[in-house]
Amino acid sequence: MPVRHHLPADERRTATVEAVVELAAKQNPSDITTAAIAQHMGLTQGALFRHFPTKDAVMQAVMAWVTDRLLGRVDEAIANAPTPVAGLEAAFMAHVDFVVRHPGVPRMLFGELQRPAATPTKKVVKALLQQYAKRVATLLAAGKAQGALDAKLDVDAATIAFVGTFQGLVMRTLLVGTPSLMRREAGAVFAIYLRGIGGGTP
Repeated sequence: MPVRHHLPADERRTATVEAVVELAAKQNPSDITTAAIAQHMGLTQGALFRHFPTKDAVMQAVMAWVTDRLLGRVDEAIANAPTPVAGLEAAFMAHVDFVVRHPGVPRMLFGELQRPAATPTKKVVKALLQQYAKRVATLLAAGKAQGALDAKLDVDAATIAFVGTFQGLVMRTLLVGTPSLMRREAGAVFAIYLRGIGGGTP
């Protein structure tokens, strides 16, 4: 992804983040070096280090980008849904679309969560998951209050199941190596989840 050599600082940082997301779709994120990022962008490492002092700083910016883009899409999908249950499906499908467009993102998220140390990047990832789960829980509670879901539904457990269902779909996609497969299977997988929480079919 060669880029212009004279970009404003903000544009250069964004271009760097996008380069990492592209590289992560093709290789193990832990193997992505600053040299590889610079080469992918058509820059020297020195030019890269003027904006990011370390690889960890790059990854922290990448995770902040993922948080902003993913939650933005999920929020938009929920806002356009007519009911809480429809919002759950819309959020699920928006997440599917995001992963299909950026297949390297799940690899980076899983990789950061497996790191034993509480790094700044890992903290960003955990905050993303917490914010995501909060949105799901809010929809579940609203659906339950409206009588659209099981009256005895354990919202916390259902939130965990929602996230786990999505992660299972992602893992299958990573194993098969075909991101577009998610779109074909997501509807049936979500329908099973919805029946499990007393919502019938979407």
